[in-house]
Amino acid sequence: MTEGSIIKQILLFSIPLMFGNIFQMLYNTVDSIVVGNYVGKEALAAVGSTSMIVNMLVFFFNGFSIGAGVVISRFFGARNSDRLHSAIETTITTTFLFCILFTAIGYYGVDPMLRFMKTPEDVFGQAQIYLQIYFLGFSGLLIYNMGSAILRAVGDTTRPLLFLMFTSIMNIILDILFVKYFRLGISGAAYATIISQLLSAVMVLVLLTTSNEIYKFVWKDMRFDKDILKSIFIVGLPAGIQSVITAFSNVFVQSYINHFGSSCMAGWSSYNKLDTFIMLPMSSMAMAATTFVSQNIGAGKNERASRGTRVTLFLAVGVTVVIAALLFVFAEPAIGWFSKDQSVIDFGALFIHANVFFLIANCVNHTLAGALRGRGDSKGPMFIMIGCFVVIRQIYLFVVTRYIDNTPLLVGLGYPVGWVTCCLTELIYYRIKWGKKD
Repeated sequence: MTEGSIIKQILLFSIPLMFGNIFQMLYNTVDSIVVGNYVGKEALAAVGSTSMIVNMLVFFFNGFSIGAGVVISRFFGARNSDRLHSAIETTITTTFLFCILFTAIGYYGVDPMLRFMKTPEDVFGQAQIYLQIYFLGFSGLLIYNMGSAILRAVGDTTRPLLFLMFTSIMNIILDILFVKYFRLGISGAAYATIISQLLSAVMVLVLLTTSNEIYKFVWKDMRFDKDILKSIFIVGLPAGIQSVITAFSNVFVQSYINHFGSSCMAGWSSYNKLDTFIMLPMSSMAMAATTFVSQNIGAGKNERASRGTRVTLFLAVGVTVVIAALLFVFAEPAIGWFSKDQSVIDFGALFIHANVFFLIANCVNHTLAGALRGRGDSKGPMFIMIGCFVVIRQIYLFVVTRYIDNTPLLVGLGYPVGWVTCCLTELIYYRIKWGKKD
Protein backbone atom coordinates (compact mmCIF):
# COMPACT_ATOMS: atom_id res chain seq x y z
CA MET A 1 0.00 0.00 0.00
CA THR A 2 3.01 2.29 -0.08
CA GLU A 3 2.94 2.73 -3.88
CA GLY A 4 0.35 3.31 -6.62
CA SER A 5 -3.20 4.69 -6.81
CA ILE A 6 -4.69 5.36 -3.37
CA ILE A 7 -8.31 4.95 -4.46
CA LYS A 8 -7.56 1.69 -6.21
CA GLN A 9 -5.67 0.27 -3.23
CA ILE A 10 -8.33 1.31 -0.70
CA LEU A 11 -11.04 -0.29 -2.83
CA LEU A 12 -9.06 -3.45 -3.58
CA PHE A 13 -8.43 -3.85 0.14
CA SER A 14 -11.83 -2.85 1.53
CA ILE A 15 -14.20 -4.52 -0.97
CA PRO A 16 -13.11 -8.12 -0.20
CA LEU A 17 -12.99 -7.16 3.47
CA MET A 18 -16.51 -5.75 3.28
CA PHE A 19 -17.86 -8.89 1.66
CA GLY A 20 -15.99 -10.95 4.24
CA ASN A 21 -17.65 -8.96 7.02
CA ILE A 22 -21.01 -9.40 5.32
CA PHE A 23 -20.58 -13.16 5.31
CA GLN A 24 -19.41 -13.09 8.92
CA MET A 25 -22.50 -11.10 9.91
CA LEU A 26 -24.62 -13.68 8.10
CA TYR A 27 -23.86 -16.14 10.91
CA ASN A 28 -26.00 -14.35 13.48
CA THR A 29 -28.36 -12.78 10.95
CA VAL A 30 -29.29 -16.12 9.40
CA ASP A 31 -29.86 -17.45 12.93
CA SER A 32 -32.32 -14.60 13.46
CA ILE A 33 -34.11 -15.11 10.14
CA VAL A 34 -34.44 -18.88 10.58
CA VAL A 35 -35.64 -18.83 14.20
CA GLY A 36 -37.89 -15.83 13.51
CA ASN A 37 -39.67 -17.69 10.73
CA TYR A 38 -39.63 -21.25 12.09
CA VAL A 39 -39.63 -20.86 15.88
CA GLY A 40 -41.31 -17.56 16.72
CA LYS A 41 -40.86 -13.91 17.70
CA GLU A 42 -39.72 -14.86 21.22
CA ALA A 43 -36.83 -16.85 19.72
CA LEU A 44 -36.04 -13.93 17.38
CA ALA A 45 -35.99 -11.58 20.37
CA ALA A 46 -33.75 -14.05 22.24
CA VAL A 47 -31.14 -14.23 19.46
CA GLY A 48 -31.23 -10.46 19.00
CA SER A 49 -30.85 -9.62 22.66
CA THR A 50 -27.83 -11.93 23.03
CA SER A 51 -25.75 -10.03 20.46
CA MET A 52 -25.04 -7.26 22.97
CA ILE A 53 -23.45 -9.77 25.36
CA VAL A 54 -21.41 -11.51 22.65
CA ASN A 55 -20.24 -8.15 21.29
CA MET A 56 -18.60 -7.11 24.55
CA LEU A 57 -16.10 -9.97 24.32
CA VAL A 58 -15.76 -9.88 20.53
CA PHE A 59 -15.14 -6.12 20.49
CA PHE A 60 -12.46 -6.34 23.18
CA PHE A 61 -10.69 -9.05 21.23
CA ASN A 62 -11.06 -7.07 18.00
CA GLY A 63 -9.27 -4.20 19.74
CA PHE A 64 -6.37 -6.57 20.37
CA SER A 65 -6.47 -7.68 16.72
CA ILE A 66 -6.40 -4.01 15.61
CA GLY A 67 -3.26 -3.48 17.67
CA ALA A 68 -1.70 -6.63 16.25
CA GLY A 69 -2.60 -5.55 12.73
CA VAL A 70 -0.96 -2.14 13.18
CA VAL A 71 2.26 -3.66 14.54
CA ILE A 72 2.39 -6.34 11.83
CA SER A 73 1.68 -3.74 9.12
CA ARG A 74 4.55 -1.57 10.37
CA PHE A 75 7.04 -4.45 10.22
CA PHE A 76 5.67 -5.55 6.84
CA GLY A 77 5.91 -2.00 5.44
CA ALA A 78 9.47 -1.72 6.75
CA ARG A 79 10.33 -5.21 5.34
CA ASN A 80 11.57 -6.35 8.77
CA SER A 81 11.03 -10.11 8.50
CA ASP A 82 12.44 -11.09 11.91
CA ARG A 83 10.19 -8.72 13.83
CA LEU A 84 7.28 -9.63 11.58
CA HIS A 85 7.61 -13.31 12.53
CA SER A 86 7.89 -12.46 16.22
CA ALA A 87 4.75 -10.32 15.99
CA ILE A 88 2.75 -13.08 14.30
CA GLU A 89 3.87 -15.77 16.74
CA THR A 90 3.18 -13.53 19.76
CA THR A 91 -0.23 -12.64 18.37
CA ILE A 92 -1.37 -16.23 17.81
CA THR A 93 -0.03 -17.44 21.16
CA THR A 94 -1.94 -14.68 22.95
CA THR A 95 -5.06 -15.51 20.94
CA PHE A 96 -5.09 -19.09 22.25
CA LEU A 97 -4.99 -17.78 25.81
CA PHE A 98 -7.88 -15.41 25.06
CA CYS A 99 -9.86 -18.38 23.73
CA ILE A 100 -9.66 -20.17 27.08
CA LEU A 101 -10.41 -17.05 29.11
CA PHE A 102 -13.32 -15.75 27.04
CA THR A 103 -15.00 -19.14 26.72
CA ALA A 104 -15.12 -19.42 30.52
CA ILE A 105 -16.24 -15.81 31.04
CA GLY A 106 -18.92 -16.07 28.38
CA TYR A 107 -20.34 -19.44 29.44
CA TYR A 108 -20.57 -18.69 33.15
CA GLY A 109 -21.58 -15.05 32.70
CA VAL A 110 -24.72 -15.74 30.66
CA ASP A 111 -27.24 -15.90 33.49
CA PRO A 112 -26.19 -12.74 35.38
CA MET A 113 -25.93 -10.71 32.17
CA LEU A 114 -29.40 -11.70 31.02
CA ARG A 115 -30.75 -10.81 34.47
CA PHE A 116 -28.92 -7.50 34.35
CA MET A 117 -30.57 -6.70 30.99
CA LYS A 118 -34.00 -7.40 32.53
CA THR A 119 -34.69 -10.00 29.86
CA PRO A 120 -38.41 -10.96 29.93
CA GLU A 121 -39.21 -14.47 31.14
CA ASP A 122 -40.76 -15.50 27.81
CA VAL A 123 -37.38 -14.79 26.17
CA PHE A 124 -34.93 -15.64 28.97
CA GLY A 125 -34.81 -19.43 28.62
CA GLN A 126 -34.13 -19.46 24.88
CA ALA A 127 -31.55 -16.67 25.14
CA GLN A 128 -29.73 -18.64 27.86
CA ILE A 129 -29.65 -21.83 25.79
CA TYR A 130 -28.43 -20.03 22.66
CA LEU A 131 -25.62 -18.19 24.46
CA GLN A 132 -24.28 -21.14 26.43
CA ILE A 133 -23.96 -23.25 23.28
CA TYR A 134 -22.52 -20.29 21.37
CA PHE A 135 -19.76 -19.68 23.91
CA LEU A 136 -18.70 -23.34 23.87
CA GLY A 137 -17.59 -22.76 20.27
CA PHE A 138 -16.41 -19.18 20.76
CA SER A 139 -12.77 -20.04 20.07
CA GLY A 140 -13.52 -20.59 16.39
CA LEU A 141 -14.61 -16.97 15.97
CA LEU A 142 -11.60 -15.58 17.83
CA ILE A 143 -9.03 -17.65 15.94
CA TYR A 144 -10.55 -16.82 12.57
CA ASN A 145 -10.71 -13.10 13.39
CA MET A 146 -7.07 -13.02 14.44
CA GLY A 147 -5.91 -15.06 11.46
CA SER A 148 -7.77 -12.79 9.06
CA ALA A 149 -6.36 -9.72 10.87
CA ILE A 150 -2.83 -11.01 10.21
CA LEU A 151 -3.64 -11.54 6.55
CA ARG A 152 -5.24 -8.07 6.28
CA ALA A 153 -2.13 -6.52 7.82
CA VAL A 154 -0.06 -7.81 4.88
CA GLY A 155 -2.71 -6.78 2.35
CA ASP A 156 -4.51 -10.12 1.79
CA THR A 157 -8.28 -9.77 2.15
CA THR A 158 -9.27 -12.20 -0.60
CA ARG A 159 -8.57 -15.60 0.95
CA PRO A 160 -10.26 -14.80 4.30
CA LEU A 161 -13.28 -13.80 2.20
CA LEU A 162 -13.30 -17.15 0.38
CA PHE A 163 -13.17 -19.01 3.70
CA LEU A 164 -16.08 -16.99 5.05
CA MET A 165 -18.14 -17.47 1.91
CA PHE A 166 -17.78 -21.23 2.23
CA THR A 167 -18.51 -21.43 5.96
CA SER A 168 -21.39 -18.93 5.76
CA ILE A 169 -23.12 -21.04 3.12
CA MET A 170 -22.48 -24.05 5.33
CA ASN A 171 -24.05 -22.19 8.28
CA ILE A 172 -27.18 -21.42 6.25
CA ILE A 173 -27.56 -25.08 5.26
CA LEU A 174 -27.01 -26.29 8.83
CA ASP A 175 -29.39 -23.65 10.23
CA ILE A 176 -32.23 -24.81 8.00
CA LEU A 177 -31.38 -28.48 8.55
CA PHE A 178 -31.17 -28.26 12.36
CA VAL A 179 -34.06 -25.84 12.96
CA LYS A 180 -36.59 -26.61 10.21
CA TYR A 181 -36.07 -30.33 9.67
CA PHE A 182 -34.47 -31.65 12.87
CA ARG A 183 -36.63 -29.26 14.95
CA LEU A 184 -33.83 -28.43 17.39
CA GLY A 185 -35.19 -24.91 17.86
CA ILE A 186 -32.83 -22.17 19.00
CA SER A 187 -30.23 -24.81 19.98
CA GLY A 188 -29.97 -25.87 16.34
CA ALA A 189 -29.17 -22.30 15.27
CA ALA A 190 -26.41 -22.09 17.87
CA TYR A 191 -24.90 -25.46 16.84
CA ALA A 192 -24.93 -24.45 13.18
CA THR A 193 -23.03 -21.26 13.99
CA ILE A 194 -20.29 -22.77 16.14
CA ILE A 195 -19.64 -25.66 13.75
CA SER A 196 -19.20 -23.22 10.86
CA GLN A 197 -17.00 -20.83 12.86
CA LEU A 198 -14.72 -23.63 14.03
CA LEU A 199 -14.25 -24.73 10.43
CA SER A 200 -13.26 -21.17 9.40
CA ALA A 201 -10.67 -21.15 12.20
CA VAL A 202 -9.16 -24.41 10.98
CA MET A 203 -8.97 -23.11 7.41
CA VAL A 204 -7.17 -19.87 8.31
CA LEU A 205 -4.69 -21.69 10.56
CA VAL A 206 -3.91 -24.17 7.79
CA LEU A 207 -3.29 -21.27 5.41
CA LEU A 208 -0.91 -19.50 7.79
CA THR A 209 1.05 -22.65 8.65
CA THR A 210 1.43 -23.96 5.08
CA SER A 211 2.18 -20.63 3.41
CA ASN A 212 5.57 -19.95 1.85
CA GLU A 213 5.17 -16.20 2.26
CA ILE A 214 7.03 -13.99 4.73
CA TYR A 215 4.14 -14.16 7.21
CA LYS A 216 4.18 -17.97 7.63
CA PHE A 217 3.31 -19.17 11.14
CA VAL A 218 5.52 -21.91 12.65
CA TRP A 219 4.01 -23.86 15.56
CA LYS A 220 7.31 -24.65 17.29
CA ASP A 221 8.18 -20.93 17.34
CA MET A 222 5.14 -19.96 19.43
CA ARG A 223 6.28 -17.46 22.06
CA PHE A 224 5.70 -14.14 23.77
CA ASP A 225 7.84 -11.20 22.75
CA LYS A 226 7.30 -8.73 25.60
CA ASP A 227 8.20 -5.64 23.57
CA ILE A 228 5.91 -6.60 20.70
CA LEU A 229 3.06 -7.55 23.05
CA LYS A 230 3.45 -4.17 24.74
CA SER A 231 3.28 -2.40 21.36
CA ILE A 232 0.16 -4.38 20.44
CA PHE A 233 -1.58 -3.46 23.69
CA ILE A 234 -0.58 0.22 23.44
CA VAL A 235 -2.65 0.45 20.26
CA GLY A 236 -5.13 -2.36 20.82
CA LEU A 237 -6.04 -2.02 24.50
CA PRO A 238 -7.59 1.46 24.19
CA ALA A 239 -9.52 0.31 21.12
CA GLY A 240 -10.68 -2.81 22.97
CA ILE A 241 -11.65 -0.92 26.12
CA GLN A 242 -13.56 1.64 24.08
CA SER A 243 -15.44 -1.08 22.21
CA VAL A 244 -16.27 -3.05 25.36
CA ILE A 245 -17.55 0.00 27.22
CA THR A 246 -19.59 1.01 24.19
CA ALA A 247 -21.02 -2.50 23.91
CA PHE A 248 -21.78 -2.46 27.65
CA SER A 249 -23.55 0.84 27.15
CA ASN A 250 -25.62 -0.82 24.42
CA VAL A 251 -26.66 -3.42 27.02
CA PHE A 252 -28.29 -0.52 28.87
CA VAL A 253 -30.01 0.54 25.65
CA GLN A 254 -31.24 -3.04 25.23
CA SER A 255 -32.63 -2.97 28.78
CA TYR A 256 -34.63 0.16 27.90
CA ILE A 257 -35.95 -1.63 24.79
CA ASN A 258 -36.80 -4.76 26.80
CA HIS A 259 -39.26 -2.64 28.78
CA PHE A 260 -41.56 -2.53 25.72
CA GLY A 261 -41.97 -6.32 25.34
CA SER A 262 -41.01 -9.06 22.88
CA SER A 263 -42.48 -7.43 19.74
CA CYS A 264 -40.42 -4.27 20.24
CA MET A 265 -37.39 -6.39 21.16
CA ALA A 266 -37.75 -8.39 17.95
CA GLY A 267 -38.20 -5.21 15.89
CA TRP A 268 -35.13 -3.65 17.52
CA SER A 269 -33.16 -6.85 16.93
CA SER A 270 -34.12 -6.88 13.24
CA TYR A 271 -33.24 -3.19 12.86
CA ASN A 272 -29.86 -3.79 14.52
CA LYS A 273 -29.04 -6.60 12.12
CA LEU A 274 -29.74 -4.34 9.13
CA ASP A 275 -27.97 -1.42 10.78
CA THR A 276 -24.87 -3.58 11.19
CA PHE A 277 -24.91 -4.44 7.49
CA ILE A 278 -25.08 -0.75 6.58
CA MET A 279 -22.05 -0.07 8.76
CA LEU A 280 -19.98 -2.79 7.09
CA PRO A 281 -18.70 -0.60 4.22
CA MET A 282 -17.59 2.15 6.60
CA SER A 283 -16.02 -0.28 9.08
CA SER A 284 -14.25 -2.10 6.24
CA MET A 285 -12.88 1.16 4.88
CA ALA A 286 -11.85 2.15 8.40
CA MET A 287 -9.81 -1.06 8.60
CA ALA A 288 -8.35 -0.20 5.20
CA ALA A 289 -7.43 3.24 6.57
CA THR A 290 -5.69 1.65 9.56
CA THR A 291 -3.58 -0.67 7.39
CA PHE A 292 -2.93 1.99 4.73
CA VAL A 293 -1.84 4.64 7.23
CA SER A 294 0.22 2.17 9.28
CA GLN A 295 2.11 0.78 6.29
CA ASN A 296 2.86 4.26 4.93
CA ILE A 297 3.94 5.61 8.31
CA GLY A 298 6.22 2.56 8.59
CA ALA A 299 7.66 3.42 5.16
CA GLY A 300 8.11 7.08 6.13
CA LYS A 301 5.39 8.36 3.74
CA ASN A 302 3.34 10.63 6.04
CA GLU A 303 1.75 12.76 3.31
CA ARG A 304 0.53 9.67 1.47
CA ALA A 305 -0.95 8.41 4.76
CA SER A 306 -2.89 11.67 5.14
CA ARG A 307 -4.20 11.60 1.58
CA GLY A 308 -5.33 8.03 2.12
CA THR A 309 -7.39 9.13 5.13
CA ARG A 310 -9.23 11.78 3.10
CA VAL A 311 -9.91 9.41 0.21
CA THR A 312 -11.23 6.71 2.53
CA LEU A 313 -13.59 9.14 4.29
CA PHE A 314 -15.00 10.33 0.95
CA LEU A 315 -15.60 6.76 -0.24
CA ALA A 316 -17.22 5.68 3.05
CA VAL A 317 -19.70 8.56 3.08
CA GLY A 318 -20.67 8.03 -0.57
CA VAL A 319 -21.41 4.33 -0.16
CA THR A 320 -23.31 4.83 3.11
CA VAL A 321 -25.61 7.50 1.64
CA VAL A 322 -26.68 5.18 -1.17
CA ILE A 323 -27.33 2.18 1.09
CA ALA A 324 -29.13 4.27 3.72
CA ALA A 325 -31.49 5.70 1.09
CA LEU A 326 -32.37 2.24 -0.19
CA LEU A 327 -33.06 0.89 3.29
CA PHE A 328 -35.18 3.91 4.19
CA VAL A 329 -37.42 3.25 1.17
CA PHE A 330 -37.61 -0.52 1.67
CA ALA A 331 -37.69 -0.57 5.47
CA GLU A 332 -40.81 -2.72 5.95
CA PRO A 333 -39.91 -5.42 3.40
CA ALA A 334 -36.41 -5.60 4.92
CA ILE A 335 -37.80 -6.18 8.43
CA GLY A 336 -40.20 -8.69 6.91
CA TRP A 337 -37.24 -10.99 6.20
CA PHE A 338 -36.95 -11.58 9.93
CA SER A 339 -40.61 -11.85 10.94
CA LYS A 340 -44.08 -11.79 9.41
CA ASP A 341 -45.57 -10.45 12.64
CA GLN A 342 -46.90 -6.97 11.77
CA SER A 343 -46.09 -5.51 15.19
CA VAL A 344 -42.46 -6.57 14.78
CA ILE A 345 -42.35 -5.04 11.28
CA ASP A 346 -43.85 -1.77 12.54
CA PHE A 347 -41.30 -1.40 15.33
CA GLY A 348 -38.37 -2.31 13.06
CA ALA A 349 -39.41 0.16 10.35
CA LEU A 350 -39.85 2.88 12.97
CA PHE A 351 -36.24 2.49 14.12
CA ILE A 352 -34.91 2.42 10.54
CA HIS A 353 -36.76 5.58 9.48
CA ALA A 354 -35.63 7.47 12.57
CA ASN A 355 -31.94 6.49 12.58
CA VAL A 356 -30.64 5.40 9.21
CA PHE A 357 -29.36 8.70 7.77
CA PHE A 358 -27.52 9.57 10.98
CA LEU A 359 -25.11 6.79 10.03
CA ILE A 360 -23.36 9.33 7.79
CA ALA A 361 -21.92 10.83 10.98
CA ASN A 362 -20.68 7.37 11.92
CA CYS A 363 -18.61 7.26 8.72
CA VAL A 364 -16.49 10.04 10.16
CA ASN A 365 -16.25 8.25 13.51
CA HIS A 366 -15.04 4.96 12.06
CA THR A 367 -12.73 6.32 9.36
CA LEU A 368 -10.91 8.86 11.52
CA ALA A 369 -10.61 6.38 14.38
CA GLY A 370 -9.09 3.85 11.97
CA ALA A 371 -6.64 6.41 10.61
CA LEU A 372 -5.66 7.54 14.10
CA ARG A 373 -4.97 3.97 15.20
CA GLY A 374 -2.83 3.50 12.10
CA ARG A 375 -0.77 6.43 13.36
CA GLY A 376 -0.47 4.75 16.76
CA ASP A 377 -2.94 7.16 18.38
CA SER A 378 -5.52 4.86 19.97
CA LYS A 379 -6.23 6.76 23.19
CA GLY A 380 -7.81 9.76 21.46
CA PRO A 381 -10.58 7.78 19.72
CA MET A 382 -11.08 5.73 22.88
CA PHE A 383 -11.83 8.72 25.11
CA ILE A 384 -13.95 10.44 22.47
CA MET A 385 -16.08 7.38 21.74
CA ILE A 386 -16.52 6.47 25.40
CA GLY A 387 -17.57 10.03 26.16
CA CYS A 388 -20.09 10.18 23.32
CA PHE A 389 -21.32 6.58 22.93
CA VAL A 390 -21.50 5.90 26.65
CA VAL A 391 -21.72 9.05 28.77
CA ILE A 392 -23.73 11.31 26.43
CA ARG A 393 -25.96 8.45 25.28
CA GLN A 394 -26.76 7.30 28.82
CA ILE A 395 -27.46 10.84 30.00
CA TYR A 396 -29.81 11.27 27.06
CA LEU A 397 -31.66 7.99 27.78
CA PHE A 398 -31.96 8.77 31.48
CA VAL A 399 -33.33 12.26 30.90
CA VAL A 400 -35.67 11.44 28.02
CA THR A 401 -37.27 8.37 29.60
CA ARG A 402 -37.78 9.95 33.01
CA TYR A 403 -38.55 13.58 32.25
CA ILE A 404 -39.84 13.74 28.67
CA ASP A 405 -41.51 10.54 27.44
CA ASN A 406 -40.59 6.84 27.57
CA THR A 407 -41.35 5.69 24.02
CA PRO A 408 -39.58 3.27 21.66
CA LEU A 409 -38.83 6.10 19.21
CA LEU A 410 -37.09 8.33 21.76
CA VAL A 411 -35.13 5.38 23.16
CA GLY A 412 -34.06 4.36 19.65
CA LEU A 413 -32.74 7.89 19.00
CA GLY A 414 -30.12 7.24 21.67
CA TYR A 415 -27.88 5.81 18.97
CA PRO A 416 -27.77 8.88 16.67
CA VAL A 417 -27.28 11.21 19.64
CA GLY A 418 -24.01 9.42 20.34
CA TRP A 419 -23.00 9.26 16.67
CA VAL A 420 -23.44 12.97 15.99
CA THR A 421 -21.66 14.21 19.11
CA CYS A 422 -18.80 11.78 18.41
CA CYS A 423 -18.52 12.96 14.80
CA LEU A 424 -18.18 16.62 15.78
CA THR A 425 -15.73 15.91 18.60
CA GLU A 426 -13.52 13.61 16.52
CA LEU A 427 -13.32 16.10 13.64
CA ILE A 428 -12.13 18.80 16.04
CA TYR A 429 -9.63 16.43 17.68
CA TYR A 430 -8.18 15.22 14.37
CA ARG A 431 -7.86 18.76 13.06
CA ILE A 432 -6.10 20.04 16.18
CA LYS A 433 -3.69 17.12 16.63
CA TRP A 434 -2.96 16.04 13.05
CA GLY A 435 -4.29 18.78 10.78
CA LYS A 436 -1.09 20.79 10.71
CA LYS A 437 0.93 17.66 10.01
CA ASP A 438 -1.36 16.87 7.06
